Amino acid sequence: MTAQVIDGKAFAAAVRARVQDAAHAFKKETGTPVGLTVVLVGNDPASEIYVRLKVADAREVGIESRDVKLPATATEAEVLDVVRKLNADPSVHGVLVQFPVPSQIRQEAILDTLSPDKDVDGLTTLSAGRLTSGRPGLVSCTPQGCLMMIKSVRSKLDGLNAVVIGRSQLVGKPMGQLLLAENCTVTMAHSKTRDLATIARTADILVAAVGRAEMVKGDWVKPGAVVIDVGMNRIELPDGKSKLLGDVAYNEAKEHAAAITPVPGGVGPMTRACLLRNTVLAACAAKGIRPPTEL
Repeated sequence: MTAQVIDGKAFAAAVRARVQDAAHAFKKETGTPVGLTVVLVGNDPASEIYVRLKVADAREVGIESRDVKLPATATEAEVLDVVRKLNADPSVHGVLVQFPVPSQIRQEAILDTLSPDKDVDGLTTLSAGRLTSGRPGLVSCTPQGCLMMIKSVRSKLDGLNAVVIGRSQLVGKPMGQLLLAENCTVTMAHSKTRDLATIARTADILVAAVGRAEMVKGDWVKPGAVVIDVGMNRIELPDGKSKLLGDVAYNEAKEHAAAITPVPGGVGPMTRACLLRNTVLAACAAKGIRPPTEL
């Protein structure tokens, strides 16, 4: 058996096309564009690249996007003041504060201040609570993208065994809640789980989000399983170059799985596409508009 490769780039392109249609329909109906603001504190090179890409992605699909840049010396009070102003601005439907922030600023203070209705990263406590209680809300982009890819190859998930390796607030925990909502039987595992390989072998759906390069070996994968690899581990090579590896030993796992995401080109593009999707959903909710069912 050789697995079907789930092409995240192609899947994300299709999502962006639907987002673009929805953004144009929103502007036509309301007379105003969907608005996204990204806040960057400091000058971390990786964060600057991420912000630039996110702003460009948004503009490409017709979302009015801008970035607010604050110096690395900004105080927590100054950052929170910016967040409060964006919360109150009706032209801004989505707000994203790029993490990490400088050490003098508490990430939790930002998330406690950010309006959950504009929390397009799905990271606020209320966003997490809505997901856990089954109420409508914005869901963290990476697990939402993972679920969409899973459902592209297994349309009916009722009763399937799902194992999520990783328990982060960003991916693992919301991924487990999303799979529960699809009527899966979910096991939440992590790097300290005893006999992890045996537990992984029970999975019809295996999501690896533990942050360890190629931790999940091929013989951990149940034949016919769907494997979603969230890992992004940059490994330095002897020649001075580097290589990006997932949490799954891809070449081994693809011989057992029915479908698998590659790294790179799998989950990553879907995370960015789902950020745009969340922004349109937030805009529709703010105006009391029903979003397109195909979004």
